[in-house]
Amino acid sequence: MYQLPTRWKFDEPSGGKWSSLNSPNAGERFQQDPLPKGDHPIQLYSMGTPNGQKVTILLEEFVEMDKSFEYDAWLINFMSSAPDFPHFGSEFVKINPNSKIPALLDYSDCVDDSLFANPSTNINSMDDSTTALEETKPTRVFESGSILIYLCEKFDVMGRFLPTKEQSLSDRTECINWLMFQMAAGGYLGGGFGHFYAYAPSKIKYAIDRFTMEVKRQLHVLNHQLKDRRYLTGETYTIADIAAFPWYGQIVRGKLYDGAADFLNVSEYPNVIRWAEDVWDRPAVKRGCMVNKTWGEAELQLPERHSRSDFPTVSI
Repeated sequence: MYQLPTRWKFDEPSGGKWSSLNSPNAGERFQQDPLPKGDHPIQLYSMGTPNGQKVTILLEEFVEMDKSFEYDAWLINFMSSAPDFPHFGSEFVKINPNSKIPALLDYSDCVDDSLFANPSTNINSMDDSTTALEETKPTRVFESGSILIYLCEKFDVMGRFLPTKEQSLSDRTECINWLMFQMAAGGYLGGGFGHFYAYAPSKIKYAIDRFTMEVKRQLHVLNHQLKDRRYLTGETYTIADIAAFPWYGQIVRGKLYDGAADFLNVSEYPNVIRWAEDVWDRPAVKRGCMVNKTWGEAELQLPERHSRSDFPTVSI
């Protein structure tokens, strides 16, 4: 039996699939070349995990809604075997000090570089919308929930995926309630249940029982909420559904952690299953789940995304 030391110290990696990524220290581990930048204002640096898919699903919903909208999605592959994992590099850490995907840069409010390339340009004569020097830098956004809210406030002015305060403060608050539910509870599903069920170097009954009970409790919460509602907040599909689907929707569909749907007996949650299939029917969800993905069926992978024409198998 493990005996607790008086003071914990990091002696050696704990083992398991992710042991080489784990460290008690934060911050950059190596100097990194500048991250790539594409042609569009939105530059996403991510991987097609459930947390990454939240953002790419919303971005693909924007693509569906606005035929002029585009974005670039660059792969940050923390499954690589290289010692210098990209999310610990100096340039990525500048965007997200927590070294987690997804992370985003928004260049849409930047002053045109040509203004500064022209020696005759007088910055002091520019109008108020372009005078602030900080506007020459992109806006950084990290944490998936923060990114979803930011993107809606910036590009979803009609409040399609996040109600505006003017439309209904109550509806907006309910949407954010369920978004925060996922953000707060998701770690139990992924880092708790998923880790000990699928990735830990040994099966620990106490840990698996602890997190299985919690995941089933959360599924029960969602099943009750969805009993008389098509989506989490009512009849309207929002970022609350987008955030929850890659975790809860995919686990009840049998697409997350091999065998977990049977292990959790997800048939006990028919309302969650119905909701998950309803969300999955959306073309933008299918595309969003492909972006920055490098495993599974080859036709469902799109390691990088720069244009709606990049999707070979899913019609836009």
